[in-house]
Amino acid sequence: MAARTHEVTNQAPPLVDYDVFTADRVLAEAVDRHLVPDVLDEARGELSGLGRTAGSAQVQEWGRLANENPPKLRTHDRYGNRIDEVEFHPSWHRLLGKGVSAGLTAAWTRPGGHVRRAAGFVVWSQVEAGNGCPLSMTHAAVPALRTDPALAAEWEPRLTSQLYDWDLRPADQKAGALFGMGMTEKQGGSDVRANTTGARPLAEEGTYELTGHKWFCSAPMSDGFLVLAQASPGKGEGGLTCFLVPRVLADGSRNVFRIQRLKDKLGNRSNASAEVEFDGTWARRVGDEGRGVRTIIEMVSATRLDCALGAASLMRQAVAQAVHHCAYREAFGGRLIDKPLMRNVLADLALESEAATTLAMRLASAYDAAEAGNENERSFLRLAVPAAKYWVTKRCAPTVVEASECLGGNGYVEESGMPRLLRESPLNSIWEGAGNVQALDVLRALQREPRALDAYLREVGRARGADHRLDGAIKDLLTELADLDGMEARARRLVERLALVLQGALLVRYAPPAVADAFCASRLGGDWGTAFGTLPHTLDLASVVERARPVS
Repeated sequence: MAARTHEVTNQAPPLVDYDVFTADRVLAEAVDRHLVPDVLDEARGELSGLGRTAGSAQVQEWGRLANENPPKLRTHDRYGNRIDEVEFHPSWHRLLGKGVSAGLTAAWTRPGGHVRRAAGFVVWSQVEAGNGCPLSMTHAAVPALRTDPALAAEWEPRLTSQLYDWDLRPADQKAGALFGMGMTEKQGGSDVRANTTGARPLAEEGTYELTGHKWFCSAPMSDGFLVLAQASPGKGEGGLTCFLVPRVLADGSRNVFRIQRLKDKLGNRSNASAEVEFDGTWARRVGDEGRGVRTIIEMVSATRLDCALGAASLMRQAVAQAVHHCAYREAFGGRLIDKPLMRNVLADLALESEAATTLAMRLASAYDAAEAGNENERSFLRLAVPAAKYWVTKRCAPTVVEASECLGGNGYVEESGMPRLLRESPLNSIWEGAGNVQALDVLRALQREPRALDAYLREVGRARGADHRLDGAIKDLLTELADLDGMEARARRLVERLALVLQGALLVRYAPPAVADAFCASRLGGDWGTAFGTLPHTLDLASVVERARPVS
């Protein structure tokens, strides 16, 4: 029997055994909005099933165990043979297997596949974000492989399979396969054209031998990798080229893929990131020699959208935990959620989360449209993806920090789960090109692809006339775009405005009036402080908070 002094009162119950999808009104509405009726019922059923799985106590325990038992590198077997294998906790395999079976690598094969997959990615990443990397890389490899129809025919069915087969065997013997990526090197980082890994042509057409290193190789336990290396001039022109590196060769032998060490990261600890060495490693060219960046850029674009989705997922889980806690916790004579100042904080956080999810899901719908041949949507993505990746991922860390504070001291304790979210929160801003890389990419799109800006302006123009603060922000943005002086030095400011105006336009069109009003007043109208909880007190903040409450 518990001692009387240890009787537990005034604590929020755990946020478990709920449907993560249907409890997220913003996400569910986005799915309704962007999917055609023919597939909507099926998609909602699948996503609700995944949401119930994600919200279950058992699966949340898997997430905890995967995080607390990070992967281990096994370089050699007991006999001294080099094996370079990564060993994961069983919970990791369970989580990744569920993600694969839920279609999180199968967007390219299903109607409305990108919207369905994006919503599932947001739901599933709330359990444990570490399994998102292999899901993302495998999904994103497909458009790069399609530059070579023969390779795509061979590999695409494996990558889009909904069967998880983790054992290292020749790919043609597996029910499904995973992909990783190796781009950056010690001396270059984001400047991949400085890469020194070399590729020497072999006798068989399209095959090469790689020698060099990769400073960051994602998902090193995968079946194949897309790698950038400098091809030696031979039959082609040479230069930076994209290659497919299989982990196991067709004869069953291991390709030379020496994992030097696993990265000891701030967060994302259940996922393996590695430094690898190639020394006579067999590879197959993907695309033309010297066109490596152009070949792999579609993969990069898809993973950048996943960074925005991953950040939106983290924000949603942090805000859900904060609102849930404050709905039960009492202080100073009432529930925290009813206190005007706390309500202001929660509403501000909810706005940030809703804007992130709404924008990311709009981009997923553009991918579906672009796949169907809509060139305007393809042009829209060229500008909107790096802008969204820049802004949404940068808003993640401060959002999670403030949400943790809503739990008080409990939010600083590991058992709450908030520290895990906090350690994860900077990741998506850094991976797949940090802030400056995204800002410069937006400038390139503006300078070289005028159709991208046209598509963006058409998108935000659909909301013109609905809110005077949005109209003013669009006008100011056009003025800033017309001023080319010092463009690079103010690129971050410009990209921030592009993202905020786009978010505002989407919320004006799709969100309830209370949400759109609060966003436009604060983010576009300037009636906002420099910290969360500084919204105008005259707004309908109670409605904004209630909308964010995770109630199935």
